Amino acid sequence: MADLHHLGKRERRTVVAELLERFDLTAAARKPASTYSGGMKRRLDLAMTLVGGPRILFLDEPTTGLDPRSRHTMWQLVRDLVAGGTTVFLTTQYLDEADELADRIAVLHEGRIAAEGSADELKRLVPGGHVRLRFTDPAAYGTAAGALPGAVRDEAALTLRVPGDGSQRALRTLLDRLDATGVEAAELTVHTPDLDDVFFALTDSTTVPAPSPSPAEAPTTTPARTKETPR
Repeated sequence: MADLHHLGKRERRTVVAELLERFDLTAAARKPASTYSGGMKRRLDLAMTLVGGPRILFLDEPTTGLDPRSRHTMWQLVRDLVAGGTTVFLTTQYLDEADELADRIAVLHEGRIAAEGSADELKRLVPGGHVRLRFTDPAAYGTAAGALPGAVRDEAALTLRVPGDGSQRALRTLLDRLDATGVEAAELTVHTPDLDDVFFALTDSTTVPAPSPSPAEAPTTTPARTKETPR
C-alpha cells in the first residue's frame, strides 16, 4: 500500500511503524497475514486503508463475525478515526453498533432508504415507551391497577404496563400516584423504543414517516461523523 501511494523510503517506514503500533500489530508484523485471527485481519485491513491518510473512509460491515472483544476494539478504532477528523461511512447489520457509533443513520429496506436521522430522531418515530410495574401482592396489584386506568394489565404476572416516555417528570407523576394509593411495586422497569423497534416498524409498515432534515439542518460539527446503514 505504501508503494501504491508512492511514499518515500523514510516516510514509508514511519507510516507503517505508526499504523502497526496504532492497531496493535507490531508484534505480528513479520508473521504471514494468513496466520492472523479474524480480529487481527480486520485491523490489518483498516490499517492498510489509512496508509494514504484518507479524509473519508467507507467500511463495509467491519465487525461481522468478530468476537465481542475484537468488536469493541474495532469500535474504539472507528471512534479514534472520527476524533482525528476522518468521516466514516459504515454499513452494519448490528443496530446496537449503529446506536453506539453513528451521529447519522440511514436504514435501508428493499433497496431504498426507509428513514434517515440521528438515533434519537429515529427512535421518536416509534411509539411504545412504557413503564413496567411488577407486584408480588395481588391486593397491591389490584389497588395500583385501579389507580392507573390507562395501564395494560397482566393479571397472571401481576404486572402493569403504563404508557410513558420515561422522562423524569413522567416517572415522578407515576410514583406520586402510587404513593397516594399506599402501595409499592416490587420492580419498576422503564422501556424506551430502541433501534430494533425502529427497524421492525420501518420494515413491517410503510406508515412511519422518515425525517428529512434539510442540508442546513444537518450537523456540521458533531462528536462523531460516522454514518451507518443497517441492512
